[in-house]
Amino acid sequence: MGNDFILVLGLVIGVLAIPAIASAISDRQPPRVAAFAVVVAGAMIIYAIYNQPGGYTINEIPDVITRVVASILR
Repeated sequence: MGNDFILVLGLVIGVLAIPAIASAISDRQPPRVAAFAVVVAGAMIIYAIYNQPGGYTINEIPDVITRVVASILR
């Protein structure tokens, strides 16, 4: 479950960084924190993919998200 959780957390951080980048650009500020969040999210995703035996496929991502959310809500 560790790699699954890291993958989902990386995806969530990456998705949340998108509005932060848009906000910084619209305010004419450099998106430093958002860029750092994208780098961290990318590193987490790559780490999870390489440490998962056999890796992940695109078709597995919704199942992984569902498993992680279900384990958190349990």
